[in-house]
This record gives sequence, C-alpha cells and structure tokens, in this order.
Amino acid sequence: MNTLHRSTLLAVAGTALALSLTACQSDSGGTSSSRPTTSVTVASSPAAGATTAAKDTVTSEAAGSAASARSAGAKGSTGASSTGATGATGGRGTAATPVCAARDVRVTAATQDGPPYTHIVLTARNTSGHSCRLTGFPHIQFLESHKQDVPAVAKSKPATPAVLTAGAPAYALVKLSDGGVDEDNEPVSAFSVQLEGDSTVIAVTAPGSDGIAVDPAKALTGYWTPELRNGADDF
Repeated sequence: MNTLHRSTLLAVAGTALALSLTACQSDSGGTSSSRPTTSVTVASSPAAGATTAAKDTVTSEAAGSAASARSAGAKGSTGASSTGATGATGGRGTAATPVCAARDVRVTAATQDGPPYTHIVLTARNTSGHSCRLTGFPHIQFLESHKQDVPAVAKSKPATPAVLTAGAPAYALVKLSDGGVDEDNEPVSAFSVQLEGDSTVIAVTAPGSDGIAVDPAKALTGYWTPELRNGADDF
C-alpha cells in the first residue's frame, strides 16, 4: 500500500509538474508572440514620425522654393524697371540740334532748271561738320535802293524746319519777277542774304554772266526746305 500510494503520489506530482511546465511554456509563447507585436507598434511609431518629418521637410522645401521664386521675380522686376528708367532717362537727355548760323553754311544761287524761268534757287549747304537746323526763310535784299527784305510766301513753309547733316543742302526758291516785258526790272549781279536769327550778311553772286533782272515790287521768296520744289507750285 505504501508503495502503491507512493507511486500514485509520484504520478500525481509528475502530472502536476507537466501541467506546470505546459503553463509556463504557454505563458512563454504568449509573451514571445506579443513582443513582435509590441515591436511592430514601436517600429511603426518612428515610421509615423519619419512620415511627419518628411512632410515637414517637403513643406519646408516648397516654402523655400516659393521664397526663392518670389525673390527671383522681385529681382527680375527691379531689373526691368531699372532698364526702362535708364532708357527713358537717356532719351530725355538728348541735346537739341542747334540752329544753323551763317558760319555753318555756304549759300549759292543758280537759275532754276525749267519753268517758271522767273525763279532762281538758293542752296544753303552745311559746311560745319555737325548737324544744324535751318529755320525760317532767307532774308534777301537785291538792291541798295530797296532796303526791305523780299517777302516770304507762307504756302511754302514746311511742317518742320530743315535739319541738315554735315554736307547736306537745303533749298529756297526765289521769284524775281512776273516775266513781263513791261515790268520795272533792274539788273542785279550780287545780293545779300541773312539767315533767321543771325545778323551776319552773306554776299551771294547772282547766276549768269549778265546777272539777273529783278522787279523789287514782284520779288518773293520761299522757305528753306530739304527738297527742291517747283516754284510754280508755291507762287
């Protein structure tokens, strides 16, 4: 009985020990499986932080790019404005072309080539070496007995004064008479010309070997123009 009882107790103790080991193994297995889960959770937390950090980085980069773009745009706008202002300032700073003086031109006279034969052509050529404006009309006096300037024909006035570059000419047509046989014509071999705004007297030799015949009561002059006109068109 004692032997049987002891065997029974040993069997019961072995069964209890086996159950205890099984329980421990179960607890150990549960803990082992929960660690990976906890590990994943912990790992996912840095991943979420990394995602947030990445978003912050992208947002920061985008903001930086936008700031750079705004800065570049502002520089571009400033540059364009500065260039435009400089260009505009340079245009306003251009000096006006000076008015031609008697010393700037050489005045000659020639018979008009073609009708009306009652006209001559005055040519004022720029000999100054620089550009100048020839304004108004030539102030002409043909005879010592007639000190009045020859009247100008308003119809011949150009819209703007003639601007002469170095060596360029301007022209003025001058009417001598009506061409009638009964006119009171006087021979003229030389006459005086003055430019607008200049009191210097320019002596001009009349064309032809015998000079020209002038009726002081009928004489007229045109304005200085950059092109040669037909006297019949103006007067």
